Amino acid sequence: MLAWKLCRNLFITARYKQASSGDCGKDASSALLSNYEVYQLLTDLKEQRRESGKNKHSSGQQNLNTITYETLKYISKTPCRHQSPDIVREFLTAMKSHKLTKAEKLQLLNHRPMTAVEIQLIVEESEERLTEEQIEALLHTVTSILPAEPEAEPQRSAEDAAMDGEDPA
Repeated sequence: MLAWKLCRNLFITARYKQASSGDCGKDASSALLSNYEVYQLLTDLKEQRRESGKNKHSSGQQNLNTITYETLKYISKTPCRHQSPDIVREFLTAMKSHKLTKAEKLQLLNHRPMTAVEIQLIVEESEERLTEEQIEALLHTVTSILPAEPEAEPQRSAEDAAMDGEDPA
């Protein structure tokens, strides 16, 4: 029940912010939230709770805190952590030239695919809808606008070093 309330409150807050900034389309209730929006809302909510000094006495509040913590823990490991409103806006503007659904654009934003295979998994019927050149152009747009994980390369190097040090026998 608390998870539902949290999601409903996040949705209402996001829709209110979009409506007040003029970003909202014709039907605000059918809009989708990106991982970045959820991350920002939960981070803001956590900061507001910390500043207000609300204590965790009720079991409902503890459950809500747990859900918030677990969601932030998961979502902070995704590419959205390195995004900003300007990056999201630039990405969505660049996506207008690609004939994709809103859900597909959202998944590209949330997952930041780095290979053609990942794009083919996200875009429905990509074999019929996209040529190889279009997939490469889409991949270039995604990787050039959305920031990469800063620690991804050093981690990969450490894994490669560990693999090199192992005895194949």
